[in-house]
Amino acid sequence: MATIRDLKKTINYELSGVIEECYVWQLDNFEKAEKAEKIIDAAIESFDKLIARVNEKNVENQKTHFQTVSKDLHKSTDSLMKKLVKL
Repeated sequence: MATIRDLKKTINYELSGVIEECYVWQLDNFEKAEKAEKIIDAAIESFDKLIARVNEKNVENQKTHFQTVSKDLHKSTDSLMKKLVKL
């Protein structure tokens, strides 16, 4: 199992990648930039929720908890990227 620090870094890396892709899309489509802002807001909200879940102290099985957080991260990232592609 990865460390908590590595999981936090992974969360930061993946969701900041989504945000960066949104900024690149905004540069190419400046007339529709507000559409990407919604995806950026969703990425930030997802980041906050996932970090809060990682920081939970009263967890029965830490390994299972962190695996679930990791799976949710990948689902969230995939969902946000699909929304960006649809723009």
